Amino acid sequence: MSSAETTGQPTDPQPRRRLSRQDRHRQLLDVAWQIARDEGTEALTLGRLSERAGVTKPVVYDHFETRPGLLAALYREFDARQTAVMDAALAASQPSLADRAKVIATSYVDCVLLQGREIPGVIAALAGSPELERIKREYEAAFIEKCRIALSPFTGAGTIAAAGLWAMLGAAEALSYAAASGDITAVEAKNELFETIVAMVARSMGGGTHPDHLRDTAGLASR
Repeated sequence: MSSAETTGQPTDPQPRRRLSRQDRHRQLLDVAWQIARDEGTEALTLGRLSERAGVTKPVVYDHFETRPGLLAALYREFDARQTAVMDAALAASQPSLADRAKVIATSYVDCVLLQGREIPGVIAALAGSPELERIKREYEAAFIEKCRIALSPFTGAGTIAAAGLWAMLGAAEALSYAAASGDITAVEAKNELFETIVAMVARSMGGGTHPDHLRDTAGLASR
């Protein structure tokens, strides 16, 4: 066959570019979040991840080893994103209780909503393993300590009780998940969490009541 006859013939496809380990890890995490979003966390297995990502099982096992390892990686990524958002917002906020409470309430709810309905499923799955539960508690303790440091300047001579901080975290999770499920709006979740935070600080001051002047400074209804 002459060269003229071969003109226009399809050429061999270019070989697929081999991803770096970092890029492959990123791809696998993105696909894992997509599976959790589309099919539910129960469907998120290493085998299913390899199918959806178009890679062999050994590749997935090399990155995560076990399903708990995959869930832990997803939770760490969610926590890192939440921490970065909150740190940036706290740094830019005014040194007032109203501003700090708004930052905590808004950043927590927004991060859950950004991740969507899949994050409650991932967090629920963490409770099925003692090791994963330990990881979750470590990150929760770090979040609570960050909130304590941010809010302590407004307690006067008082201190914020650990029980109050854990109650605040429970409210943050419940309200965020309710907003992600559509049971309440994001604004309702943020406003209620704001009120919970301010009331907690008020109790720490010994007054036990919500400071009236803060009711008009929430500023969350328009968000």
